[in-house]
Amino acid sequence: MMTAHVKLRREKGSLAEYESQMKDLRTQLTDQIKILDSQVEVKQQQLSDLSEFLRRRGDIEAEYARALDKLTERFTHKTKKKEQWGQSVCQVWSVLLTQTRLESREHAALGDTCCNTLTQQLAHSTEDTHRLHKRSKEVGIQMQDELLKVTTEMQTALKTYNQYHTDCLIAEGKLKEAERLEERHTGKSAELGLGLSGGQRRSSVKKMERLMEKRHGRVQENQLKCTKARNDYLLNLAAANAAMNKYYLQDISTLIDCCDLGFHLSVERVMNCYLASRGRIQKTEEAGLKQLEATVTSLDQGGDRDGLLQQHDAAFCLPFRFSYHPHEGDQVCEVSAESQVRYELETRFQQLQSRLAAVTLETEEVSKTLKATLAALLDNMCESDCNPSPDVPSSLSNEPPGGNAAPKLTLAKRRANQQETETYYFTKVKDFLISSSLTFKLQAKHDLLKDAIQKAEAVDSDPSRMQCARSVRVRKSRPVSQFCHTLFTTDILSYIQSSGQQIPVVVESCIRFINLHGLHHEGIFRVPGSQREVNHIRDAFERGEDPLSDSECDLDSVAGVLKLYFRGLEPPLFPYDSYSQLLECVQIEGVSEKDAQIKAIISTFPRPLLIVMRYLFAFLNHVSQYSDENMMQPYNLAVCFGPSLLRGLDSDDAVAQQPQVNDLVKTMILQHDIIYPGQSELPGPVYEKHMTLEQEYCEPITEEGDGETEHLPSEDEWEAVAMFDYTARSPAELSFKQGELLILHSKASCDWWRGEVGGVKGLIPHKYISVLEGSERGKREDGGGGGSTGNLTADDPQTENTTRMRVNSDSASLPGRQRGSEGSTGQKPPTSPATRHVPVSQERRHTLDTVRQGGFRPPDRLPFGQAEKPAVDKGLSEKRGHKSSQTMFNTRLINGGGKVLRLWP
Repeated sequence: MMTAHVKLRREKGSLAEYESQMKDLRTQLTDQIKILDSQVEVKQQQLSDLSEFLRRRGDIEAEYARALDKLTERFTHKTKKKEQWGQSVCQVWSVLLTQTRLESREHAALGDTCCNTLTQQLAHSTEDTHRLHKRSKEVGIQMQDELLKVTTEMQTALKTYNQYHTDCLIAEGKLKEAERLEERHTGKSAELGLGLSGGQRRSSVKKMERLMEKRHGRVQENQLKCTKARNDYLLNLAAANAAMNKYYLQDISTLIDCCDLGFHLSVERVMNCYLASRGRIQKTEEAGLKQLEATVTSLDQGGDRDGLLQQHDAAFCLPFRFSYHPHEGDQVCEVSAESQVRYELETRFQQLQSRLAAVTLETEEVSKTLKATLAALLDNMCESDCNPSPDVPSSLSNEPPGGNAAPKLTLAKRRANQQETETYYFTKVKDFLISSSLTFKLQAKHDLLKDAIQKAEAVDSDPSRMQCARSVRVRKSRPVSQFCHTLFTTDILSYIQSSGQQIPVVVESCIRFINLHGLHHEGIFRVPGSQREVNHIRDAFERGEDPLSDSECDLDSVAGVLKLYFRGLEPPLFPYDSYSQLLECVQIEGVSEKDAQIKAIISTFPRPLLIVMRYLFAFLNHVSQYSDENMMQPYNLAVCFGPSLLRGLDSDDAVAQQPQVNDLVKTMILQHDIIYPGQSELPGPVYEKHMTLEQEYCEPITEEGDGETEHLPSEDEWEAVAMFDYTARSPAELSFKQGELLILHSKASCDWWRGEVGGVKGLIPHKYISVLEGSERGKREDGGGGGSTGNLTADDPQTENTTRMRVNSDSASLPGRQRGSEGSTGQKPPTSPATRHVPVSQERRHTLDTVRQGGFRPPDRLPFGQAEKPAVDKGLSEKRGHKSSQTMFNTRLINGGGKVLRLWP
């Protein structure tokens, strides 16, 4: 056990540094909101001062117009009495008075414009500025919460990694102690060898061997857990750094632009109207008006934003990157793709590829919509229907009172449309920021996994390592239960008491299977599995067997069995009498008060139920931590499990109360560590994040070679059948029709074969054919029966020197694999969109400028391991009802082994 001194040193090490960084980050984020609040106050004060200035200027202009009008009337009356004077003089007076009267009307129009039209526009701008700032602040706070969530997950992963590495060090220490004990025992046995019988010496030696074997196994298991925890920590570290770069280099600029949306345009519109009115009556002040016009036209939204960023550089500058802090004595500083976790990383990498491609497509679509919405919103703001034309002011005095009712109605409609467009625009801004941030986080994990897998493949391809035998472990089936208990549709308390299992075997086995193979699987618990497979697994559990020990089950079906188990419990996991009390907790607004009330109610449950609940909700929280990849946020998991876990006696209210049930389960998933007691308060099994195959159900077997890839003899040829029509796109490729027989010579890459069709040699796409098992030419009499799409091995397993490990077999344990007819091998592979990588620049990015210029640009490079796919045949696409390549992509994707992976948008 670690001493208190060692624990204190660990807490004051890397965790203390992270705590300091997180504290500075939170302070910085708070300062950003305060600065944005101060900016909106400055803008509102500027609009208020400008409105007050125009109002007073309008009063002065109106008073001046009245004085000119009185002067004109007075001299007009006098001229009528002096008409006998020469007509030339009267004409002069008439022209002069007419010009003065026109000037009076122009000044009156200017006064009315300043007092009414322009001040009204400024009042609308003030209202718009406040509303836009409020919405921008909401989006900004949400983005800050997402950033803090990512960094918090990174801290959690670091703590988990430290814990497992500490356990590893303890296990290694115990192993060394056992080795020293064995040395002392060997020496003592040599001294006393003459006095002991042969049987006693053999018993002592066997006892020491068993102790050493147990300690070695413990060290290997702890090292594997430590490796998984370190990998998780490094991936979260990369995601946190990527999210922070995205937020500070792009999101902040976008939020500032949203705060300033239309502000500069409103001021420009008001001042242009004022300039037009002044230009008609003050021709002599042309130089001054030009200077003012130059000042108005020099309004620059981007320049003001950059100035604000530079002025408050301490708040908006990109913080230092989070650095990797290994635990005491750990020398590994990168994601490890060792043989034990190689399959898991490759599976996760494949799922990351498909998820990244889907998110990139979604981001591009949102970007296009955002661009069009922004253009429409700015056009709506720029409409000049309310701006008076040069000819309007001169006729204002002739219009009857109330004659401007129609323009007011038009103005009201235009402003209502503008606010509706604003709401839609901010919805798309939020979607774009979230989607693009998710793209950056997934890209960071994708690149890290790509490098790790490439390095592992380079090591595996080393000739000096090819023939090295390695020991792996295969999980054996659990022993058949000696008790005859009903698992499904039963009382869980009675089962636990009678069987002695604190965690029912179906719950423990399903959760372990999903932990090992399905945490990154898209739509886990949401995608329904095969009912036939679900029934098969359920019946096996009822017989006392463990059908998940061979790792060959469909992942979605396993998830369905877990939901089926809790749905069939009678009474449900949460007792009936607590149903109404728990739903009342949803109405509590305070988070801490709600958690405390839920904890108080749950603490009254029987201890066996609490142990199962603690285990289940810790697992669901762990699944939600990979929501970037599996698309299962806590609320989605609550929707899947809520109706199964909480049920009332009155089924009529189930639909009406379902939202409350979902919110309650979501809270329990998020706050499981607060609501449920820890192991010190409630001893019993607890869920482990980084599980391994159970040691008591594992047996070591030796495997020749690297154990990861399967090779074909270069001197043999294979037969295959074309699953679809394919037209060659280059002279090196071959064209063929569906059902045609193909001859394969060798593998050119992971996606292409070298072969021949009708005597013509060339390249054949791997995704368009089905390799016949046992079709090796010259060995057909030894071959098997059926065909398997993309199966590269047909050797007889009895004559093969290598025994594949079932857990890591590409053909056996790929998550999402369907049994029997569930996974159709005839689906045509979609064309995955190319993802392009945008390198991070030292300069700040303007997201909305990017949207205006051409929309979101996804990362530049194709996902690793995915070569350019063959073009999708148009006729086949129409025949299968795919209306677009995106629809085909979101329907299903066929991996390199020919197994069907379901994808959900």
